[in-house]
Amino acid sequence: MALALAIVLSLIVAGSVLFHVLSPWWMTPIASNWGGIDGTVLLTFWLTGGGFIAIVLFVAYCVFRFRHRPGRRAAYQPENNKVEWSLAIGTTVAVAALLGPGLFVWYQYVTVPGEALPVEVMGQQWQWSYRLPGKDGRFGTTDPRFISAENPMGLNPNDPDGQDDLVITGGDLHVPLGKHVKVLLRSVDVIHDFYVPELRAKMDLVPGLESYFWFTPTKTGTYEVLCAAFCGIGHPQMRGNIVVDNESDYQEWLQKQQTFAELSGHAKNAALSQRNSPEK
Repeated sequence: MALALAIVLSLIVAGSVLFHVLSPWWMTPIASNWGGIDGTVLLTFWLTGGGFIAIVLFVAYCVFRFRHRPGRRAAYQPENNKVEWSLAIGTTVAVAALLGPGLFVWYQYVTVPGEALPVEVMGQQWQWSYRLPGKDGRFGTTDPRFISAENPMGLNPNDPDGQDDLVITGGDLHVPLGKHVKVLLRSVDVIHDFYVPELRAKMDLVPGLESYFWFTPTKTGTYEVLCAAFCGIGHPQMRGNIVVDNESDYQEWLQKQQTFAELSGHAKNAALSQRNSPEK
């Protein structure tokens, strides 16, 4: 029985390694500067995988080596300073090895270059909205009290700096190739998570807080935006796209976007037309 159990444990280890090597779990091709995130993930796999293999094989060895035999009695040894110190030091080194690289990459992830293009992302059940600064290069102020169907970003209509801000609701966000992009994240209602697998971009959107990160897109293309935090019944449909353009295509796309002032004007005209239309 002990031999059979030891064999089963060894087969579990072998099967786990084969599944890891042969299964298509590997991450999508990267399209940004965050290769360091892939490195920390792989390091985590190596360390935790190595620990898993060592522990399970050690258990298999103990099951067989110290199996029950007639006439043998177990030795009672409640303390072993050598083993305890070894486990404490080994665990400390392993945890430091896991946390250290991740903290280093995280520090880089939130240390935004000064020349980065600011882009604001608003998450709400269940869509993404975006804002880019206008020709003045500055964002206008916002306030949750101003959020409405016509003003999803909650821009302050009395702030002149926000009149030329570009607002994209329900459409794709375009960013220029090879330029640093600072992503500012806000949520209207519940916790969302902005996730673009190919860019290795992922961050929570917490109501009442503004989180941020930055990235540099390195390949043109269209990349899907997902919500990676369960945010309600429409969570699976909360999707969008980030399009990485070359400079000329990006400028052409910018010219087609509407400013907050234009959107506000259209909303006012629509309201006036509806108000002045004869009743049926």
